[in-house]
Amino acid sequence: MKAMVLNQYGGPELLTLEDLPVPTPSSGEVLIQVHAVSVNPVDFKRRRGWANQPLPVILGWDVSGEITALGEGVTDFKLGDAVFGMIRFPLEGRAYAEYVTAPVTDIALKPSGLSHLEAAAMTLAPLTAHQAFDTLKLEVGQTVLIHAAAGGVGHFAVQLAKARGAKVIGTASSRNRDFVLGLSTDHFVDYHAQPFEEQVLEWTGGAGVDTVLDGVGGDNQSRSYSVLKPGGALVSIVGPPPPLEGFEDKNLRATHILVHPSRTQLEFLSKLVQEGKLRPHVSQTFALEREIGWVVASR
Repeated sequence: MKAMVLNQYGGPELLTLEDLPVPTPSSGEVLIQVHAVSVNPVDFKRRRGWANQPLPVILGWDVSGEITALGEGVTDFKLGDAVFGMIRFPLEGRAYAEYVTAPVTDIALKPSGLSHLEAAAMTLAPLTAHQAFDTLKLEVGQTVLIHAAAGGVGHFAVQLAKARGAKVIGTASSRNRDFVLGLSTDHFVDYHAQPFEEQVLEWTGGAGVDTVLDGVGGDNQSRSYSVLKPGGALVSIVGPPPPLEGFEDKNLRATHILVHPSRTQLEFLSKLVQEGKLRPHVSQTFALEREIGWVVASR
């Protein structure tokens, strides 16, 4: 089989197309013929040496494809099933290949209404948003501020928050205004126009928001503390947030999450797709030979 192998950390030019044996699924695993994989920021971070994983390594975690072999004990999937999932994250996923093995706990049946390209984008990004909202305990009627609402995680987060019955304020640049509002965002914030804090507090009448989902980092997080209601919470998906110094009287919470695989949650996301409440937006694809597309789900 063909696979993109990384033998040295650095730029994308260090990825080399090599011929490797087709892997054999272990007990509790399946073998997937890959039709599409998704590229996320964590891919290039790992390529540059994040986590210092031993080399050589095959990157890629998000996959959509067809089951071609079953490991011992696998009874809940069958040959020919179209499946999608996030494999072994944050360990080596090995999805940049024509075939990849996957634990059955990390995959689910592909939503019938999605192509393989779309399904490959329906993994790490929406799982991250879903798990962030579980951490925030986002409820019906609450208001959530979603930074980078036009991005890979962000555009799923808007849809998932609306599916939970929340009000959504989304930040992005002006060029993405129509796209973000088209996701049923309640209020759009152009962070270039004026500080987002001023716009958020103006729209909420000074009340602020219940929760913040941050995928930007830096001082974006400390600035977000000022728009949280007393008892509010912020979750970061890019790194540990700064201390809550100066906001002790508001009883705020701030935490960081790292996404984890979950077949149950993939099945939940698939249900939302079938109900018309969730849809991936693929902005660009790249060919890896003829059979595999690399998907970028951010805008």
